[in-house]
Formats: sequence, structure tokens, C-alpha cells
Amino acid sequence: MILSHDVAGTGPTVLLLHSTVCDRRMWDPQVPVLAEAGYRVVRCDLRGFGQTPVPDGPYGNAQDVVDLLDLLGAERAALVGSSGGGRIALEIAARWPDRVVSLALLCTALAGHEPSAELRAFGEREDALIEAGDIAGATELNVATWLGPEADEATREHVSRMQRHAFEVQLAAVEEFPSLKPEFDLSAVTAPTLLVSGAHDLPDFRQIAAHLSDRLSTTRHLELAWAGHLPSLERPDAVNPVLVGFLSETFPAG
Repeated sequence: MILSHDVAGTGPTVLLLHSTVCDRRMWDPQVPVLAEAGYRVVRCDLRGFGQTPVPDGPYGNAQDVVDLLDLLGAERAALVGSSGGGRIALEIAARWPDRVVSLALLCTALAGHEPSAELRAFGEREDALIEAGDIAGATELNVATWLGPEADEATREHVSRMQRHAFEVQLAAVEEFPSLKPEFDLSAVTAPTLLVSGAHDLPDFRQIAAHLSDRLSTTRHLELAWAGHLPSLERPDAVNPVLVGFLSETFPAG
């Protein structure tokens, strides 16, 4: 199955991978800016998000994304990942290092990370609300948890719509299939990497950024004092120049 996606602009390929709180619409503020900077901008919906249906069997997110790159004829690309999308980007960069020119990871998750008490408490509260049938409450919990103080009301409503849609699509599935979890070694990542974290985010994601700074060979870590977990939505005016600058250095549009 090919992931639902759209393409804007021409030039070197930049692939945007959304947070699992959102779908590909989270990149609305970045697409025109990156296209104007000279890139072919691809964004996709992972399985069970946005316009991509839920899995119909065991699946691998990273393989899905590589299949999409193959379809688009993109032998090499820069990957920009937010949260869960960052975790997928890291897997791709480790398993197919020759295909990933640069990585920008915004408040990235990490396979195998041991969640903090705060993150576990969030997950338990979310599960309880969903089991009680309170999808509105679970959606509100996610918006309150993942957006920092700089997010305006329109952004909060936007995230709420994306998260509510994901819940509705996934909960309507007749059967739940597992995501395959192949082993990979982070030391195989060769792409220069930008790590962005937010001071108002849960501590897990700042810890992950610090850990990756030690594990990956070429990294730059930027902590944003104003940011929560979704800085590209909270203040695109501040994040867009950072992304364009990093891509211009590591994957010039020419």
C-alpha cells in the first residue's frame, strides 16, 4: 500500500514525517516555505492517520516511507520528523544510510526509550479516557499535553481536529495489526542531524535529544526556550528559518 501523500515544488526531495498526535496537515506552515527555498517537498500520512487507512496486516512504517520514496524516484532525500515521525526517520537513516542526506528531528521519539513517570501517567490517563468512550476528553488531553504556551487557539483547534480524526479512524478498525520492529544500529546513521527540543516539553524528549547528541556522529542540538512538543506548529515563524538554514547547509537546493 502506498501512503497518502502530496508533493509541492521542485528540486532535492525533503520528506516530512508527522507526529502521531497529528497527520500530514501539521506541515501546512512549512510546505510553501520549503518549496520556495528550492525543494521538492513530500509529506505523507502514516497508516491510520489522515487519509491513509489503518493497516490490513503486519506493517513497517519505515518500509512504507521507503516504498513511497521509491515510487517518487527519490534515491536520496532529507528527512524532517516530528516526535513519532522522528523515530521513523531515525530508523530509515540507520537501515538505509545511503538514502538519507540529512536529518532534522523535532522533539523526536526514540525506539526503546524507557518512558518517564510523567509520560507513563499521560499514557494511562489517555487509555482510561478511550476505554471510557470519552474521545473528546482524550483529544483535549493530547492538545493540553503536547502544545506549549506559544500555541494560539487556531493551532490548538487544528491539532484537535487531527488527533480526533486519528482516534476515530483507528478505533473503527475491525482488527489491530502489529507494527514490525526490526533491529537497527544508530551508529549506522551517517546523515548530519539537527536535534530540536522544547523547554516546555515532557522531559523524555529533551533526554532523547541529549542521548542522540552523544550517539550520532554529526549533530547539532537546539533547545527552544519557548517551545512545547510541536514547535513547528507553535511558532512556524521561528522554526522555518532554522529548517531552511539547516537544509541549505546539508542538502543545498542549488
